[in-house]
Amino acid sequence: MNKKEIIGKQQLTFMLLNFVAFTAIFAIFGVIIFSLVQSTLYTKADEELLFFKQRLAEEPQQQLGPPDRNQPNQAPIQAVPPLNPRIIVLQWNNDGEIVNQEQIGTQLYQSYLQEIEFDRESLDEITSIAMNDHYTFRSLSYQNEESDDYRYIQLLISIDAEKNLIENFGWILVICSVVSIFLSITTSYLLSKKTMKPIIKSWNRQAEFVENASHELRSPLTIIQNKLELMLTKPNSKIVDTFESIALSLSETRRLSQLTSDLLTLARADSLETQLKREAFDVDEFVQHVCQPYLEVAELQEKELWLHLHAKIKIEADKARIHQLFVILLDNALKFTTEKERIGVKTYLEANKVVLEVSDTGIGINEENRERIFERFFREDKVRSREKGGTGLGLAIAHWIVASHKGTIKVLDNPKNKGTIFQVKLPG
Repeated sequence: MNKKEIIGKQQLTFMLLNFVAFTAIFAIFGVIIFSLVQSTLYTKADEELLFFKQRLAEEPQQQLGPPDRNQPNQAPIQAVPPLNPRIIVLQWNNDGEIVNQEQIGTQLYQSYLQEIEFDRESLDEITSIAMNDHYTFRSLSYQNEESDDYRYIQLLISIDAEKNLIENFGWILVICSVVSIFLSITTSYLLSKKTMKPIIKSWNRQAEFVENASHELRSPLTIIQNKLELMLTKPNSKIVDTFESIALSLSETRRLSQLTSDLLTLARADSLETQLKREAFDVDEFVQHVCQPYLEVAELQEKELWLHLHAKIKIEADKARIHQLFVILLDNALKFTTEKERIGVKTYLEANKVVLEVSDTGIGINEENRERIFERFFREDKVRSREKGGTGLGLAIAHWIVASHKGTIKVLDNPKNKGTIFQVKLPG
């Protein structure tokens, strides 16, 4: 299975997982909303029935008229709200016949109520009944012990409006569910595609890293192997006769050791194993200490190294990593400058940030390569970099050190001279 097939299969998996998740969320949400709406509407009708039953039980005992003025000690009677006109009251005798036909109305009785049967098993329970297959009522039946004219009372309240509302709401949910399915498919596809972007980028980066690392490791190993094999062909030779082979092997061994160390640093950075050990230290004093040995190196190479330190402040940072950062930048400046050229180190404060600058008057960096200069194994002049012992990992490590301190690093033109300025900004 090639790379394209693996990526396509993984993207399809992400898409299906997202689709299932979105669909499940929409479905659960729809069911909950529908249940709440249905329960709320029917609960309101049921409360009306129960309230009506209570009023019928209390009404004969209440004084619905105004208080008697001849009785001053009588407590005021609160006004009783009117009964719900939607409710129909049926009075049933023991034979299962409606005895209050005149109160109901002949037309209503003959059209709808004549064919209904009284269900004694559902006493004191609220149920739903249908009439003529078109009209739906909520019903509450209970036994009447106040009168001998009728044995049971049945309260009916029409819920056609609630039923229609629920049916319409159900159709709205169905339509919304269909729309949500299409939205889920589209969103799932876009999310899976977006999710795959960092994976593909990481894949390509890892493949490139492995390829470059293999190439960089193979070169010094091949040189060392060739020189050792050459020395084995001359077992009687003295050290002085094989001095060149030994010196080159040692040089490549050092480069191999540095390369391995840099690869290990970046691998730990990628796996987040490396943790910063922050401590407070004076910026200018630290920079002065780091640059001290480079002043002597620059003098030996007949180059000028100047310091302008104006950051009288303490910062909390990993001292060892900031030292490593300066070593990388100063080594690069020394590598890519020639005799009589200048290297500068400057510190100052800007907008609550500490600015560290390492400048040189060397060969500079082409503008089109500045965005790639911090990529791993990128070297503008590979031949010259290899001759000077470069591996193309130093600036990548420098970028990681600055980023881990929540700072920024960028490459600028030297406005006064040719060459480059590496500008680092760290939180103050």
